[in-house]
Amino acid sequence: MAMRRKFLIGGLAVIAVVAGTVAMRTATFAPTDIADGSDIRLAAAPPYNLEVAIANLSAAAQIRTVSHQDPADDDVAEWDRLHVWLAATYPATHRAMTRTILSNRTLVYHWPGSDASLAPIIVMAHQDVVPVTEGTEGDWKYPPFAGTIAEKAVWGRGTVDDKGSLVGLFEALEALAGQGFQPRRGIYLVSGHDEEVGGSGAAAAAAKLKAEGVKAIFTLDEGSVLLTDTPVINGPAIMIGIAEKGYATLKVTASAPGGHSSMPPVETGVGTLARAITAIADKPFPLALQGPGAAMLETLAAEKGGTTKMAVANQWLFGPILKREVAATPSTAAAFHTTIAPTMLEGSPKENVLPQTANALINYRIAPWNRSADIMTRAKNAVGDLPVALTWVKPPREPSRVSSTSSLGWKWIAAAARVDAPDAVLSPILVVGGTDGRSMEPVSQDVYRFMPMHFSLKETAMIHGTNEHMKIDSFKRMIDFYARLIATSAG
Repeated sequence: MAMRRKFLIGGLAVIAVVAGTVAMRTATFAPTDIADGSDIRLAAAPPYNLEVAIANLSAAAQIRTVSHQDPADDDVAEWDRLHVWLAATYPATHRAMTRTILSNRTLVYHWPGSDASLAPIIVMAHQDVVPVTEGTEGDWKYPPFAGTIAEKAVWGRGTVDDKGSLVGLFEALEALAGQGFQPRRGIYLVSGHDEEVGGSGAAAAAAKLKAEGVKAIFTLDEGSVLLTDTPVINGPAIMIGIAEKGYATLKVTASAPGGHSSMPPVETGVGTLARAITAIADKPFPLALQGPGAAMLETLAAEKGGTTKMAVANQWLFGPILKREVAATPSTAAAFHTTIAPTMLEGSPKENVLPQTANALINYRIAPWNRSADIMTRAKNAVGDLPVALTWVKPPREPSRVSSTSSLGWKWIAAAARVDAPDAVLSPILVVGGTDGRSMEPVSQDVYRFMPMHFSLKETAMIHGTNEHMKIDSFKRMIDFYARLIATSAG
């Protein structure tokens, strides 16, 4: 009995220590190093004509700067048309800023600051849009390239991605230039011509800026929004992208003798390829509660409170449970590991012919703590001695570096965004897609990805989809946000 009593007392003591630790860590838990920008004194947005701005977005949406996977299919005259339209529509901006049109039609604007000792800012928005999927034109509520103004929105391909930002920036700059604004800090506007198919234009612009010795205090590009129904809190959150995942596509090739399908060998090239794909996919990268995804989770959990806050504050105890939760949906899981997605297969050109080679493409989005070398090592280990070759389709793009959540650039962006959403949670986020902003890393202290549009999760599906449209209230927020940000940071 005495021994049992000792064990019982000891067990209760352990439970008490664990409970006390959990309670203490929960009570003191708070996200670290995320500045709210409350110490920033914001400049006011200048007046402008919203009706004219809306008409300008409609006009820009009618210019078909569509990037195709094969550049030979692009109508380059549409980019020239856009450049002429910008110069005619925003004369004050073009008087204040010098414009360079790179040979690939990427635009670089520069408004010199009065104090050359101050690091400039870079703002970005790309010119190109994705095609409308052939055969779906009739599914659109309004024609995709008509720029229709209806239902308190401007409808059309690119109104959100990314001509809304492009026109919003020009409207803000035009209003500032028109009222005589004189920046102390230099302003660069970079507008890539091919973001949707790789971003070579932004890379060329970055090379130009680097050659000129530019080192900006921050860069702001597209990539995230204010979500009105953010997971965990089910409410509004200003989600500012502080990093983006890398990108790599692995080619898996299985070679075989080939021949007639009526006399197949025990193992065909296609069979070997299938085994290799399965082996790679069955060895996923583990979920890791780290990096920008973890910073987002901590921020939202602190706002949510209750058992969610307790679990995140005590990952030493609840880590496995949290990982199961974030793994429950692909969109959430993507922020916490490198993803593996077999996407394309190529084999025989005829159903009764055994191919001599069979190929598969596997697309990876690389988490900030991994590199392409990790992918290749993991894939080789997965396939083992299977007779397949593993090669990169093109040189991988490594993940971006992670930008600060306490820098002056972060504070300016946060403060400007909070004006229209004072009660929204401010949170960093990992951008799982790609942006032109990544190319500015060599010439910018920090790179952020945010557009001040208020979107529900459901509404984000229209980006690159059917019935893309920019709500007029979001468009107004964008113009005001860009004007406040530029006037505050460069003024």
